[in-house]
Amino acid sequence: MAENVSIQETSAAITPSNGSVGLKTQVPGAASTVSNAANATGGVGVGQFIEQDLDAELFAFKGDDTPLMQLMLKAKTVNVNSPEVEHYMIDEPKSSVTTTSEVTVNTNKNFFALPLDSTEQNIPQEYGTLLVKGVDGYTEDGQKATPGKDLMLFVTGRDTDGNPVCRAVNGPKKTKTDTFCTTPAIPANTEIIILSNAMYETQKEVAPDLIVPQPREIYLQKRGMNQIVSDYFESQKKHIPFSQALIAEQAITNFKTRCNRTLWAGRKGKFQVNVPKLGAQTVYCTEGIRWQFMRELQHTGKWTFEKVIALAKMFFTGEDVPKTATLLAGKNLLEQLQCIDYSKHPEVTISVKVNPVGWEVTNLHTVFGDIEIKREPTLDKLGWSNSGALLGENRLVHYKRVSDHEFNDRVEGEEATRKGMIVWDGLALKGGCHIFINGEDNDKNEGSTLFTMWDKETAPSTTPSEKTSVYYFLVDCTLGEKKAKAGTMWQYDGKAWVEYTGEIYD
Repeated sequence: MAENVSIQETSAAITPSNGSVGLKTQVPGAASTVSNAANATGGVGVGQFIEQDLDAELFAFKGDDTPLMQLMLKAKTVNVNSPEVEHYMIDEPKSSVTTTSEVTVNTNKNFFALPLDSTEQNIPQEYGTLLVKGVDGYTEDGQKATPGKDLMLFVTGRDTDGNPVCRAVNGPKKTKTDTFCTTPAIPANTEIIILSNAMYETQKEVAPDLIVPQPREIYLQKRGMNQIVSDYFESQKKHIPFSQALIAEQAITNFKTRCNRTLWAGRKGKFQVNVPKLGAQTVYCTEGIRWQFMRELQHTGKWTFEKVIALAKMFFTGEDVPKTATLLAGKNLLEQLQCIDYSKHPEVTISVKVNPVGWEVTNLHTVFGDIEIKREPTLDKLGWSNSGALLGENRLVHYKRVSDHEFNDRVEGEEATRKGMIVWDGLALKGGCHIFINGEDNDKNEGSTLFTMWDKETAPSTTPSEKTSVYYFLVDCTLGEKKAKAGTMWQYDGKAWVEYTGEIYD
């Protein structure tokens, strides 16, 4: 027996709404019936539809219109049993630490504590060696400094505050015959490079390295697409200009483009709805990758060759370096990159090729690595035409709760068929190599480290006691008493300008 349904008597015609170019072709929520089609077209009745020759390619699926979804479908798939997933990220280990205060000269002490931030104290381990950048070491007899040859330290233990206790390997000595070096001067904010350990003759054991993956909670969003086609509509298919296949293609194309926007800009959320006969049900909304980037380049002005090379350097010389990069770009960003005069730089080549995904891309070959540039129409729809995303090869994870499936059910009590598909998945970035290029001067993701390219010799303005963005200097720049060389990155930490060493988060 058919369920009771609410029937609204009306003679009003169905009014289609505008599509993206203003054509009244969209009738969301309406089943495919002869009556609905007739009402939507102004009352054209049964038997008055005219068969026309159609360009099938006009309705064909276009993977180029949804590049991010295509990348997701090519990415590593992880099947899970819950819509709430812990996405683990294992970053490359830190290569350096920074002193928080100075170490003063002491000719009577052989051992000294190296003052570090509490988050970095455990990185140098016993029997490890450290290179002190910018501090000169000494000759073997400890009597003369060796300019340009850095001081090296050996870690022997920890003090009561948790700081590593060190001794100098090539430091100053009171006399030439001493077997121990005395305490040298090490300024505050000095970068300390982590080197390998050094074991004594009979040593077998050293402190193990504990690698703790950092989880990030990802919600998987259940998404579906339905079509209802009446038997009567199907029986008239010889008299209408749309076959079921073409209608299905249009519906799936619409489904894919909306999903692609969600993969970019969706906001994470979880809430409950009350479903008749079933009670409370949970709805999950997935987080778009726009809000997952750990690094964001805030770009203003015109793109130049120097800025492109700086971008390649930022991407390919970090801790987590893939072989190639894919730049999904909005139309304005793509136009600016194409209009750069590369002819003066023969070492950089531009070519058109088909990449492994099947796209025809512009391949920019630099000494740092290759960048494959592809237009992403969805960024234009989202208002990010001046922006783009630099994504690492094989650095996406596609989480699926259940396998995608299609269904074809008879509608109970009706002469109609419901066809559809259901997916329940989410997309996550893996690693910290990815860079979002924000060219809109808004929508800043405060959870990311913000970068700015600076091409002036005068220092950026700073606000006392507040951190600034990380500045990538395209030219030599004077920062108070310090000099920033072109190609280096610096940040004002609220007290002074310090060279940026690659930390992802502030």
